Amino acid sequence: MRYMTKASLAALALLPLVATAHTVKSPFPGTVTATTNYSSGKFHGAVDISSGRCNYWGAETGVVGSVFWNVTVRTPGVYCNGTGSGTQNEAKHVWESGWTFRQWHFIKTADSYDRTCDRCQVGNEGGTGNASGPHAHLQQDKAGTNDTSWYSGYTTKGEAVDRTETVGVLD
Repeated sequence: MRYMTKASLAALALLPLVATAHTVKSPFPGTVTATTNYSSGKFHGAVDISSGRCNYWGAETGVVGSVFWNVTVRTPGVYCNGTGSGTQNEAKHVWESGWTFRQWHFIKTADSYDRTCDRCQVGNEGGTGNASGPHAHLQQDKAGTNDTSWYSGYTTKGEAVDRTETVGVLD
């Protein structure tokens, strides 16, 4: 019986994990400027982080772990205060569950291309798309519904964050 227990434990160690949670870190040092609702009370459903510096070097993907990022550049110039709805630059990862994690508004650089990486740079802090200033927009959604549970309890508006700060966890 003793040997069966050890053998059983050894077999369990070989089983792959079904789901892995991914921690989300801040893409650059800054301040959380919006979460579930804007200051106006209008629903936002994402985390916005701003350093207050347009074209600030090094907007990294927030998700910790090696995942594939599809990078779409809709606006190639340096823009700090918006270029209109639907023109934001985007890095996104689609999970097997159908949920999509998106990071918006960065300025295109030589690092703005599709690849598999763990917290890689995809551009500089910017304001492409529907933006009123330079920031990163971090959002998880599926079929038109934004998930706010991934950051609930991890971060709050006005909080100062750096690249090591946990902003949320994706399950």
